[in-house]
Amino acid sequence: MAKITLVDDDENIVTSVSLALESHGHVVKAYYDGASGLAALESDPPDLVVLDVKMPRMDGMEVLRRLRQTSNIPVIILTSKDEEIDEILGFNLGADDYMHKPFSQRLLIERVKAVLRRARDDEEAGNPGQAAATAARSIKRGRLTLDSARHDCLWDDRAVKLTVTEFLLLQSLAQRPGFVKSRDNLMDAAYDDQVYVDDRTIDSHIKRMRRKFRQVDPTFDAIETLYGVGYRYRES
Repeated sequence: MAKITLVDDDENIVTSVSLALESHGHVVKAYYDGASGLAALESDPPDLVVLDVKMPRMDGMEVLRRLRQTSNIPVIILTSKDEEIDEILGFNLGADDYMHKPFSQRLLIERVKAVLRRARDDEEAGNPGQAAATAARSIKRGRLTLDSARHDCLWDDRAVKLTVTEFLLLQSLAQRPGFVKSRDNLMDAAYDDQVYVDDRTIDSHIKRMRRKFRQVDPTFDAIETLYGVGYRYRES
């Protein structure tokens, strides 16, 4: 069971999505405009946000932009099928996943399940029986330190705030420095088998990740692109 906040101005979508999520045991709070949705997210953070793009008072992209200034709550954005720019901008702002309208309730449930699964590392950290596994997932690669139990990422001992998806992608790359990971490899590391994402999704996450590191270190170049092949982490 997870606490999910749904922000969408379409009453039909709010009703149908709320019923679908609640039927799987989730607790849903719904808001019908961006401003009230953002206020609720800041005062009562949920486990996951399902966020529409086009809404009154404040659109979903502005909600996501402001939310990412203080929080890494997983976010799934809802976008019209003909608005490709929405999903690109959404990933650049830090969305974890997106759904095209109209969408099937079953697929949305699978996406929600996948994003929540990727966010469970923090919960596992509190289980003493998993302490060894947690330690094994801590990675030190040159100037990079990743602690999956705390969802901490450090570069030269300075914090870099990553979303759950970004953290998993970087962890996959940093596990084997110098080895090339294809986009398919990275999809497998960050997404459930039932969830398909295209190459552009991975590229958008990598682009945003690099930008975050360069805010800490303008010379950051540890994530290399091998055009037509994939990405690799270069230990420095």
